[in-house]
Amino acid sequence: MSELISLDECERLTAKDVHDLYRRHVSRSQVSLMTSFGFGRELVDHAEGAWIRTRGGRRILDFTGGVGVLNHGHNHPRILAARKRFQEAKKMEVHKTYFSPYVAALGHNLARLLPGDLDISFFPNSGAEAVEGAVKLAYKYHGGRRRRILRADIAFHGKLLGSGGLTGGNERFRFPEIPGVITYPYGDLDAVRSAIAAARTRDGGCDVYALLVEPFSASTMRSCSEEFLRGVRELCDAHGIVLIFDEIYTGWGKTGSLFYFMRHPGLVPDVLTTSKSFGGGKSSISAYIAREPVFRKAYDNLADSLLHSTSTTYYGFGEETATAIEAVNIAVEDDYPGRAREIERILAPGLERIRKENPDTVAGVRGAGALYGIFLDGGPRILDLAAKLAPGGLARDPNFRVKLITCSVVDALYRDHGVYTYYTLNGDNPLVAAPPLVVEPADVEYFLDSLGATLAQGLPRLLTRFVREKVAPRWPSGS
Repeated sequence: MSELISLDECERLTAKDVHDLYRRHVSRSQVSLMTSFGFGRELVDHAEGAWIRTRGGRRILDFTGGVGVLNHGHNHPRILAARKRFQEAKKMEVHKTYFSPYVAALGHNLARLLPGDLDISFFPNSGAEAVEGAVKLAYKYHGGRRRRILRADIAFHGKLLGSGGLTGGNERFRFPEIPGVITYPYGDLDAVRSAIAAARTRDGGCDVYALLVEPFSASTMRSCSEEFLRGVRELCDAHGIVLIFDEIYTGWGKTGSLFYFMRHPGLVPDVLTTSKSFGGGKSSISAYIAREPVFRKAYDNLADSLLHSTSTTYYGFGEETATAIEAVNIAVEDDYPGRAREIERILAPGLERIRKENPDTVAGVRGAGALYGIFLDGGPRILDLAAKLAPGGLARDPNFRVKLITCSVVDALYRDHGVYTYYTLNGDNPLVAAPPLVVEPADVEYFLDSLGATLAQGLPRLLTRFVREKVAPRWPSGS
């Protein structure tokens, strides 16, 4: 290997080579964690649709949906063609003082698809940036005169300092948060009402500039009721608060409607954030889309027109926005919300059947469309076994039992059945079933059969195998 690794050499690296380089230059702990699972010990050769092919020749059903990124599946042919077209034409990426037809068209398309006057868009790179942009917009809308922001206790809005501080359970990150954060219980309208009432200024005004909420929480598989969402809309209207809906994960059809909030006619936030599948599985792009009056008041003047828009270096890159245009058109033309509902018609009753067949293992099932959580547990006996198997002080983690159980199921699904799943790090750590929206019905049935067969082995066997092979790995490393 040369001093600098070439692209050709990179593609010949073995799994051991990659692990060694990660340990030296990325994260030793990440290698230790991910090699606990079969997928951490193999390298991918290529992927298409809902399927991954490893270098060792295994065909893996990807039921993670790329953690929200892969509604279109891996390497959708229309997405690849759009990017190739952009590249072969040698289009320009970076100079923001030239107007971009791609930014203009993408903004137009979003305005046409979204309800009300959600008409003005900004296109950064990640979901966390979109959230922070939306919050900055709300703060600027009030001219910095208001100091408080409301967020839910189970929120997940990103891992930057600002968005991380707005994420419920921020103690996990142990980083500073932005000033003025007020937490309310998710879905509790009375609590929101009380929090707003408590945030009064001395002259009787309201000190809250924004309320941030996920209509559907992908980390806990809980959703806000229509009563709650319409209630916070009324409260925000009454007190001049900017209402922000975070649908970074749940956008573009995942839960059975284009965005979750759109199942409630006439309901419109002041700002909507989206990312993940917005880029078609190939483009790192996000957006916040604001109601026109909100954006105009905040930024529509010559002094502030470049404050949070065209002067940003990586805002609205050409190939990224061209990709998003195609991704949005595919989601609409191929009726991705309808596809999610078709998946739900198989997945929901299948998971309920598995729950009934495994009452001592499956504590519950929640979700919508093509996004479901399976909540695993095992009672006191499994708690005792987990405590004995726990390394170091991990047994003191109140969620350790659930995490260990879920990890053992994730690992067995992959090793025994070639099904790739994951569990959420927030909330009650459910096993997530979130296939791409291009998945075939037979693939959903295969997942259900595999999950049923895995749970039928019994938790003691699954736990013992997982921990034993973590301590003394027997899974072949692959090439």
